[in-house]
Amino acid sequence: MNGEAGPEETGGAIGVPRVVPIDQWDPAVQMAYWGFHQQHRIDYMRYAYLQLGSDADAEEAVDLTFDKVMDRWPQMLQMENLEGYAWTILKRRIIDIHRKRRRRPELMEVAAFEAALADPAEDPYDTLTDAIALYVAVAALSERQRDAILLYDGMGFSSAEAAVLMGNEEATVRSQLRTGRQRLATLLKLRCPEHPDGKNH
Repeated sequence: MNGEAGPEETGGAIGVPRVVPIDQWDPAVQMAYWGFHQQHRIDYMRYAYLQLGSDADAEEAVDLTFDKVMDRWPQMLQMENLEGYAWTILKRRIIDIHRKRRRRPELMEVAAFEAALADPAEDPYDTLTDAIALYVAVAALSERQRDAILLYDGMGFSSAEAAVLMGNEEATVRSQLRTGRQRLATLLKLRCPEHPDGKNH
């Protein structure tokens, strides 16, 4: 072999760092990773399900996310916005799952039918029509506006909790919520939810 190291010794391609197994990490680094995993897994699963409409798909997306986070964790600890980096990984894995299941119903179809069936006291046709209109409008928002509204209104997060999960400032999330709702009001041909003076109707 002329004394040259193989790919398994160098980490593979030139410039790609070798992934160090978690059991070889410093104990404090391991604890930090598992703390992050425990803190975010359930929230990631809820968000992924809202996007994918399937427990199996959501679990696959989240498992792949944490696989990637584990690979990068020692480097991520040096990042200024670790939360935002992990959130981006989750979003990419969800996109990957969407691409894999092109022939299956999309989120808006699944969510709309679930909403129609949720309350038997309501007329299913009217509920379904309203749900489809809402979800189509939400899909037309910018990615950040959509995330803020799904986390805040769809999952019941506070703006502070949503900000932590997304790796944003709370003021940024509040701004995204405000502009997203204004955009929704326009798309749904409703009145703007706030007076010009900022007070609710």
